[in-house]
Amino acid sequence: MTSVATQSIHRILKDVWGYEAFRPLQRESIESVLATRDSLTVLPTGGGKSLCFQVPAVAMDGLAIVVSPLISLMKDQVDALNAVGVEAAYINSSQTAAEKRTVAEQIDRREIKLLYVAPERLVIDRTLDFLSQQPLSFFAIDESHCISNWGHDFRPEYRSLDVLRERFPTAGIHAYTATASERVRYDIVGQLKLRDPHVLVGNFDRPNLTYRVLPGRGKLDQISAMIDRHRGESGIIYCISRREVEQTANSLASVGHKALPYHAGLTDQTRKEHQDAFIAERCDIIVATVAFGMGIDKSNVRYVIHAGMPKSIEHYQQESGRAGRDGLPSECVLLHSRGDIITWKKLLENPSDGASDQQALAAAFRSLDAMDDFCTSITCRHRTLVEHFGQSFDSENCGACDVCLGEIAMVDDPLTLAQKIISCVYRLEQRFGASHTADVLVGSTKQRVVERGHDQLSTFGLLSDHSPATIRQWISQLISQDCLERSGEFQVLAITGKGRQVLRGEHTPMLSTAMDDRRRTTKSTATKSDDSWEGVDQTLFEELRRHRRELAEEAHVPAFVVFGDATLRELARCRPSTLDGFARVKGVGQKKLADYGQTFLERINEICGRNNLTQDQWDAIARLDPETSEPTANTNKPSLPKGAATAAFAEFRQGKSIAEVAEKIGRATSTTEGYLIDFLKAENVTDASPWVDDATQQTILDNRDKLDEGRLKPLFEHLDGHVSYHAIRITLTCHQNQERDA
Repeated sequence: MTSVATQSIHRILKDVWGYEAFRPLQRESIESVLATRDSLTVLPTGGGKSLCFQVPAVAMDGLAIVVSPLISLMKDQVDALNAVGVEAAYINSSQTAAEKRTVAEQIDRREIKLLYVAPERLVIDRTLDFLSQQPLSFFAIDESHCISNWGHDFRPEYRSLDVLRERFPTAGIHAYTATASERVRYDIVGQLKLRDPHVLVGNFDRPNLTYRVLPGRGKLDQISAMIDRHRGESGIIYCISRREVEQTANSLASVGHKALPYHAGLTDQTRKEHQDAFIAERCDIIVATVAFGMGIDKSNVRYVIHAGMPKSIEHYQQESGRAGRDGLPSECVLLHSRGDIITWKKLLENPSDGASDQQALAAAFRSLDAMDDFCTSITCRHRTLVEHFGQSFDSENCGACDVCLGEIAMVDDPLTLAQKIISCVYRLEQRFGASHTADVLVGSTKQRVVERGHDQLSTFGLLSDHSPATIRQWISQLISQDCLERSGEFQVLAITGKGRQVLRGEHTPMLSTAMDDRRRTTKSTATKSDDSWEGVDQTLFEELRRHRRELAEEAHVPAFVVFGDATLRELARCRPSTLDGFARVKGVGQKKLADYGQTFLERINEICGRNNLTQDQWDAIARLDPETSEPTANTNKPSLPKGAATAAFAEFRQGKSIAEVAEKIGRATSTTEGYLIDFLKAENVTDASPWVDDATQQTILDNRDKLDEGRLKPLFEHLDGHVSYHAIRITLTCHQNQERDA
């Protein structure tokens, strides 16, 4: 793509959406659309996949057609686009004939840039004939995993989209999804007949999410405890059955929580009312079955609770991923019991529509087993999820799950316990599954055990003090640590090379205490250290939330359409005093500045004046988001450091790296980078070499004429992003100190 086009999409991103930089793979995905090369983009929930087709739709001539499966999702996205000044519309069954004609007339007049439509409506002849008379820019197939039989939300109507290649042979077709295994990606490409597609797969990890799996005992008390940690914040609670949804929602409402139910047994009107209340923040909590979620474009869900095990890792990734879409820290808790897998198997064996496919059923049971393994595993939750989707996870400790936070208690002698289990697998000649192996170890006299003579094995009854469920849990943990493996149609257990090392005493796996009496070594808290609140005045933040809700209700749009929580936190952190300052905040584009800037600014100035809050704290944004902020150079020395900053200063005096100091003081890298800048200014440091190599320093200094009134971005872009913002800032700060001394 030409540099002119690159500048164009960056200008659109800033002017329309108020963002300084693209997230990973967004730019590459957009470039594929602009180059008219078919593509498949897989970005995790919260990765910004909508911008991958919305930005090029604005940049290109013609009408972009967006295929979307749900009416509510269409409406939310169209509302959000109109709020930032992009002409968008939808056609669906919720509209009257007159409303549909109005949209068609707008299209004829070339007034619409994006048209959202359901797959079944798009492929009817009348729609195809109408669109064939329009100048189209491209087709965007959102939630494209629905096209695959192997996906977790297969929708037959998506299969009919293969007609697009035949009817519009020159138009680009671009598929987007948040969750797709390699098999599903292959199916999407084939079903849509994509031509030499550019396949982009983002990192499935969601580092801002903290995952925990707890044994489900006294679930209502467990749920209430988590809600108390997030009081006043938005959350979703998933239950397996409709009855459990109703019971949970009623119980929470009875003790004062703003909770509403959502499931397929409610009327369409009731579901819509409850969903609208959640989106508009009139209700904090939705208690739902999996019928709720795909159509929710709500960025500020702070927690997701599963009151029972989901039926697959794919479902869990997508459902838990509805938390923290704005990138802010959020919490995901799964309450698990052995009865969950039994409930799911009964539901799958007796579907409500009476349809049954043995091959699909076997695949569903394997997915259940994988999800059960996840629940009982003591492997890092982030690692397990990422590796399930075929990616590697390099960190030894994610710092954001119950396993890595040390919250799961372990057995005292895991080696002996593991040797007993693996020995039993060996005695059974590696021909039986986990359930039978557990029965032998517990000393069961079931007919199948006695008939096969397995009650005569030396390993019979070795673990008679434990339940079969607990032993199956340990077997799952040994599988997750590659000491055992399942194979074949009947999922029989086999011993791996690492398992043989365990038998010889050469390797000791980790095994947790029984699920039935598992205890936590530390009290679970909401999340890992949350630097996203650093510098935020929470009183001001809550006032801005209330003001946002009032404006959203007046405009009849979801609250997040006005501003997301991430933008409100930055406003409450930097507290701008002018419209020019307001425009510098991430998430404030030109249209939103014109629509909302003055009213929010008046509220900020009023509250800051009343509470004696200092305004225009631009260093706060630079510290927390150095890659995307553009603070002007500040030669004033900061005030004396406090708390963690004091500890950081002591480490920097020894010439330690940012990573070393961040680990030492237990703060985020971005925060520690800010401490370093404060340290350089406070102690008038002139030598940047401990943190930036000499060649990079020279490159920065040789090109510092590209600075624009102290703004770093022109220099950053001139260097093609090869030099980081913090390296630029460190070098220039030390150079300014040199010039002052001279």
